[in-house]
Amino acid sequence: MKLLWLHIVRAYINLGLFFYYKKLTIVYKERLPKHGAVLFVGNHQNALMDALLIATKSGRFCYFLTRANVFKTPWVAAFLKSLRMLPVYRMRDGWNELSKNEDIFDHCAKLLKKEQAIALFPEATHNLQRRVRPLSKGFTRIIFEAFNQSPDLQLQLVPVGFNFSKADAFGDAVAVYIGHTIPLTAEDCRDQHTSVQTLKEQVSNQLCELTTHIPLESYETTIERLEALHVDFLNPEDVNACIQTQFKACKSHKPKDHTLLKKGFKLVLIMCLLLPYTIWKLLIQPKVVELEFMATFRFAVILTLVPLYLLLVTVALFFTVGSIWALGYLFLTLLFALLAVKL
Repeated sequence: MKLLWLHIVRAYINLGLFFYYKKLTIVYKERLPKHGAVLFVGNHQNALMDALLIATKSGRFCYFLTRANVFKTPWVAAFLKSLRMLPVYRMRDGWNELSKNEDIFDHCAKLLKKEQAIALFPEATHNLQRRVRPLSKGFTRIIFEAFNQSPDLQLQLVPVGFNFSKADAFGDAVAVYIGHTIPLTAEDCRDQHTSVQTLKEQVSNQLCELTTHIPLESYETTIERLEALHVDFLNPEDVNACIQTQFKACKSHKPKDHTLLKKGFKLVLIMCLLLPYTIWKLLIQPKVVELEFMATFRFAVILTLVPLYLLLVTVALFFTVGSIWALGYLFLTLLFALLAVKL
């Protein structure tokens, strides 16, 4: 039953992602390990959306390390745990809470022994800036604990780079780049101090290639220049080459302008979904303080309020004016949604 539940949830989220993103691409998908113990490590820009993309596109049912403060409400905690999310504690949660991470790391080691897949974001925080931030050593602690428990373990460490056109926008596009697998054995991690630095460096170097990496000291001037050149942020290899050559090897990518047509379909879509749109604009969106959470909350509305509203209106039309009007409303709303997003 648990596996059936995960299949249903993944299929539903996949459908939601199809309607949410204008374009969703998995690059180097052939690098994804289909079997064995896997630790996915990704850059973290877009809050829960990053995790959902791994959950639906990795080909595995992953366990996710998730910040502990979202587990405070009992029913929320139960729901998150049903989706294989595990709480991880940070200093802001209090010194007394940090000791609980030992149990979590122990649990992760046992999962890897069973050849499960685990996903985490070693930057520890999310940020919309297009750069790879310093990595914490939490993922290395899981690796060492796994080898401590299972010296014969064959572990695969897979970096994942997330690239968004405009992460907080509706109808955004995303490209997920899969890195080269880093195979690990207990022998590779005998010297713990050296191994921590080596692993962090290997993962960071790959992430800097799998996503756009703008050095912090020149971030503002560089991002302005890149945006003015209309580079394609879905192609980090080209963008990074542009940066490294001091903007001499830059490829411009200005998409076709469907602004007027897109706005028209979006307006019609809003009219079809007036109630959930109003709830989003007036009650939910104003309370989203961090832009990193904008896509997460918008997507949550699309997964919950929008289907419920569609169902209620369709049923109401069915019993008042007939099945043709009901099915017509449902079909046209879905069509307008695709046109408003995909154009």
